[in-house]
Amino acid sequence: MLNDFHLHTNFSGDCDVKPEVQIEKALSLGMKRICITDHHDYDVVSDCDFELDLPSYFSAMERLREQYKDRIRIEIGIELGLQEHIKGYLQKVSEEYPFDFIIGSSHFIDGMDPYFPAFFETRSERESYERFFQVSLERIRIMDCFDSYGHLDYVVRYGPNQNREYRAEDYLQYIDPILKTLIEKGKGLECNTGGFRYRLGHPNPCEEILCRYHHLGGELVTIGSDAHSPDYVGYEFERTAKLLEACGFRYYAVYHQRKPEFLPL
Repeated sequence: MLNDFHLHTNFSGDCDVKPEVQIEKALSLGMKRICITDHHDYDVVSDCDFELDLPSYFSAMERLREQYKDRIRIEIGIELGLQEHIKGYLQKVSEEYPFDFIIGSSHFIDGMDPYFPAFFETRSERESYERFFQVSLERIRIMDCFDSYGHLDYVVRYGPNQNREYRAEDYLQYIDPILKTLIEKGKGLECNTGGFRYRLGHPNPCEEILCRYHHLGGELVTIGSDAHSPDYVGYEFERTAKLLEACGFRYYAVYHQRKPEFLPL
C-alpha cells in the first residue's frame, strides 16, 4: 500500500476525527509511513476555524510519533493555505517549526473558498476556473514555504458542472507556467485522490496535468487522500498507482525533514 501524505484530523477546523483513528486505519491498510497535514489557513473569513494552534499541534504530533514509533512512521506535516499578503508569515511558520512535509494549497481566492457556491455567482464557471489558476500561478511564483503543491485543480470539485465541461488544455496558459515553476523550484506536485471521492472520476489534478508535468521533466509526485474520515484514508491508491505509471512515473516521493525520498509505485 502506498503511503498517505495528506491526512486531516480534528486539529483541522473541518474535521472531527481523532488522529489515532486515522493512524489506526493506515495501519490496517498496511501503510509503513504517513504524514498528518492539518489545515492552517491564516487570515481568512470562514464558517470554520482553519487556524492551527501551532505549538499544541506540533506537540501532539510529536507524542503520536513516539507512541506509534514501533508500528508506523509518522511524519509531521501541515497544509498551508497560500495567500500573497501573508507570504512573510507563512515563510516564518515554515522556518520556525521542524515540519517534515509542507503542502502549499490555494483554498481562498479573492477572499472566497470555491467550496461555497458564492465563488461562482459573479462569473461563469470557466472564468472562475481561470481565476483560480491565475491566482495559483501568482502564488507559486513568489512563495517558497512549501514542498509540494496540493490539489492543483481543486476548484473543479465544486464547480456548478464540476468537470463535465472542464478540459485542462483550455487553461494551459496558466497550468504550464505553474508546472514549470514547480519544476524549476524543486517543488513537488501532489496527486490528490479526493477527486475520486467527489465523483470526478479523476484525481486532483487530472491525468492530463499529471502527464504534462512528467512531460515537462517533473519527477516529484506526492500522493495523498485528503481524508477527513478514516473511510477515505488511502482511497483509490491502487488505481492511482496505475494512473501515475501510465503517465510515465515509476516512483513517488515521501518527505522527512523537508527532504524527498523516492519509493516505487
